[in-house]
Amino acid sequence: MADVETITTTETTTTTTSGAPSALSFVQQKPGLLVTKELNKAIEQCKEKVARIAKDCKARNRKFRDIEFDLENDKDECLYGLISSGSYSPADVHRVTQIFDNPTFFQNDIPGSNDIVQGQLPDTWFLSALATVSTANKGELIKTLCVAHDEKIGVYGFIFFKDNAWVTVVIDDMLYTRVPKYEELKSHEQELYHYDKDIYNKSARKGGKSLYFAKSGETGETWVPLIEKAYAKLHGNYSHIVNGDVCDAIEDLTGGVSTVLQSKDILDVDRFWKEELLQANKDRLFGCSFKSLDGNRTQQYGANILVQGLFGDHAYSVLRAVEVKGKRFVVVRNPWGKSEWTGRWSDGSKEWTTEWLDAMPELNHVFGNDGQFVMEYSDWLDCFSQIDRTLLFDSSWAMSSQWLRVPAPPLPAAWSFGDVSFTFSLSGPTLAVIVLSQIDTRYFKDLAGKARWSLDFVLVKAGEKEPLAEVPHSEYDLRSVNLEIPLEAGDYIVYVRLDRNIKVTDADTHPESVAESKLRKLSRIITARSQSHSIASNFKKEDHTTYLGTSLQTLIETDFAEFEKKKAEDEKVKSTTTEEVSDDGTVTTTTTTVVTETKQIVVKSTTKPKADGLEAPGETPEVTTVSTSESNAATGTAAPTTPTADGQAASATAGSTAPAVKIEDGKVTVPYDDINNVVVGLRVYTNKDVPVTVVGRLRGDKKDATTTTATATVTAAVTAK
Repeated sequence: MADVETITTTETTTTTTSGAPSALSFVQQKPGLLVTKELNKAIEQCKEKVARIAKDCKARNRKFRDIEFDLENDKDECLYGLISSGSYSPADVHRVTQIFDNPTFFQNDIPGSNDIVQGQLPDTWFLSALATVSTANKGELIKTLCVAHDEKIGVYGFIFFKDNAWVTVVIDDMLYTRVPKYEELKSHEQELYHYDKDIYNKSARKGGKSLYFAKSGETGETWVPLIEKAYAKLHGNYSHIVNGDVCDAIEDLTGGVSTVLQSKDILDVDRFWKEELLQANKDRLFGCSFKSLDGNRTQQYGANILVQGLFGDHAYSVLRAVEVKGKRFVVVRNPWGKSEWTGRWSDGSKEWTTEWLDAMPELNHVFGNDGQFVMEYSDWLDCFSQIDRTLLFDSSWAMSSQWLRVPAPPLPAAWSFGDVSFTFSLSGPTLAVIVLSQIDTRYFKDLAGKARWSLDFVLVKAGEKEPLAEVPHSEYDLRSVNLEIPLEAGDYIVYVRLDRNIKVTDADTHPESVAESKLRKLSRIITARSQSHSIASNFKKEDHTTYLGTSLQTLIETDFAEFEKKKAEDEKVKSTTTEEVSDDGTVTTTTTTVVTETKQIVVKSTTKPKADGLEAPGETPEVTTVSTSESNAATGTAAPTTPTADGQAASATAGSTAPAVKIEDGKVTVPYDDINNVVVGLRVYTNKDVPVTVVGRLRGDKKDATTTTATATVTAAVTAK
């Protein structure tokens, strides 16, 4: 056997990095990105996902089927929640390309309010918001939200704003239809089509009128039913988007800030017209409604009593406010696409003289039962008691936020401030929009329990004894309340007051347990709740590991890091082999292995850095170790920590508990929300040149020990340009 000699040479290269390291902070921080960049990032990610799916489907010669929201094979999951239900009975499921011979996402590349027709789902609030948003900036905002699609593959990508960030929703093109298969018809029904299946399929089962839920008023247009489906997926199923406030839906579509006000509370109607309504669909959007009338005297059901053609408890959209020939008009739309106002200036009314018919182009209105109608401003104020207004933000704004899970004392208890407060600092003067909000609980509404929370707050400047302002309040149980106010540089405190109403429930709406067959559905809903709660800085992740799971992106990034590490290690070791043959024929093989090791040393100056960032001559550098905060996998942000009395970092976990679920005798206990806990957040919108750090504090926190602080992601909505 030949002798083998191995020679190992180790070469070490040391890289020294000079300059001061970034200081550790007990604040949940992210860079103060421009809101346009944050939105663009979400849009790009959505485009990439749609493109990847389309590429994969083309390679396999398949259309896209969304297993996360499969209308055909997972009908119950897509239609109903754990407890919430309805009497929905779609007859079939078709792809867009089966329903329309020549489908088009936007007719003439323009989404319009007249394109929206409500279906069997009572989601008027969402469709009204959709109609309102579609009129903003000539439909450009809707086009921005409908990010990408491939009609041949059947994949569509949308973005929505949820709590404090844009989220991506990707769906396939399957839609519920109301027309059954030919074989399911009764004989006399088949006779109507001369017992010809082809005639039936080409007529009854084609076109938008065959759709079960929302549809477009334009032939072959598909954006309305598809964005409704995406919104249903965002919240778990179709039944979860039944009933709601228009202002919430507009916030979800725009990332704006909504305010609910009562028309009877308007101090100066002239000022409201000039400063508010004339800005409709420019930098703000409006919806309107009124409550159903009392039907006791007329022996009618209140919702059936019309006010000159208008329905109570029904959401209408304000399309525009126009002043023509000294008169003030509000153009309104019913999302049903029909049933209009029958009072003054209604279509065909006596007010439309020849002179005024000539002025109709200024109102951008035509007669027809299309749901759009004209009202005089005074009639509009008199008819609609509630006005929903949403402010839109452009790239000159930035938003910071902080969220906390707040434990409140059990009732009966004093209705007072103190359970939670927030502070923020301004480096300069700015118009500020301060929003106190609950997390969006619609996905897990079936677990909401008995408590319905209401919020309000008072703003005080640090060092002053009198409040600057109190949040305007016009209704209970709103998802958020806000205050618009110009502020000077300085420190500010937001004192929060929580209120809750304990609902009377029954076994049908809040059963103690559900059948074990609903475990799959319950698992998804609890997961959604845990993920939403994880936005809170004091969220205790270890109590929710069963429900949070691991995201695909986390797995990919972990394996990528391992791959890069192994690759780097392989590159450290380079071997060369040489052979030498002696005179007697002996072969000597020499293997030379060179190990290159790179060490990174972070050098910290022992003195304060100079103004130009350079060390002074002769200063001795000090070697230090830099650690980083643990990553919060659920949110993708650094886990917030707070300094304890001994200087160590400790997680703030007040009020965080794991849901309790028991399975017994084929029944599963329903883990309702704790009626003494609520997740709330403060969002502060300011000029982008005036950055904000939002800090939250719970009752009983020590100033230097358990105060939870955070500067949250800068992710506000922008008005499409």
